[in-house]
Amino acid sequence: MSNTPVAAEEHTPGLQHHFASMDQQQNAVSLGMWVFLATEIMFFGGMFCAYLVYRNAYPNEFAAGSRSIDLILGTVNTAVLICSSLTVALSVRAAQMGKRTLLVGLLILTILFGLVFLGIKGVEWYAKYKEHHVPGASFDASDIMRDYPQIAIDQPHEQIFFSLYFAMTGLHALHMIIGVGIFIWLTYTAWKGRYGPGYYAPVEISGLYWHFVDIVWIYLFPLLYLIDRKPLK
Repeated sequence: MSNTPVAAEEHTPGLQHHFASMDQQQNAVSLGMWVFLATEIMFFGGMFCAYLVYRNAYPNEFAAGSRSIDLILGTVNTAVLICSSLTVALSVRAAQMGKRTLLVGLLILTILFGLVFLGIKGVEWYAKYKEHHVPGASFDASDIMRDYPQIAIDQPHEQIFFSLYFAMTGLHALHMIIGVGIFIWLTYTAWKGRYGPGYYAPVEISGLYWHFVDIVWIYLFPLLYLIDRKPLK
């Protein structure tokens, strides 16, 4: 009789051979994802620290640079990501309930939200390229200096702001691209009927990754778009 539960677990769909039960496997993959996200926090943390140091050193340049970024596009992208977090959470619940059609639909919506975010970000980056705000030999902040003659702006220091802007939003966009790829794979496997009440770990841990990427943006949005919107003297 002691061998019967083990035999049943061995035939459970999704159970890998090196785990004794689905609960053990679920705990292991969840722990692994949380450890991975902890390393991601340290990765992004260095960039946030650099932002805080340079913003404190060059407040005028960061204020002017922030005002040159399109607030409407940033706000729309924030709303898009919040909606994507909702569809991800609902997709995990759909997998737990064994609703395959709903799960596939929610995953597709998540992918679409991710692509919309990346498309809007591309439009925003292209505008900065046209304005010569991309750091490098062609960088030119003369238009920003004209817009805010009441404050002293140093062009090399202004370039630091845009270096951080492109580095932080670019790294975030890279994570978004990876997330979209993961959800395309999840959609295909969900359509094949792989996930259900007994096995939904890939959907859940992918959802954790997506929520983390969304949370990073929730910090990037105020730091880059909102903090320096106060009236300039």
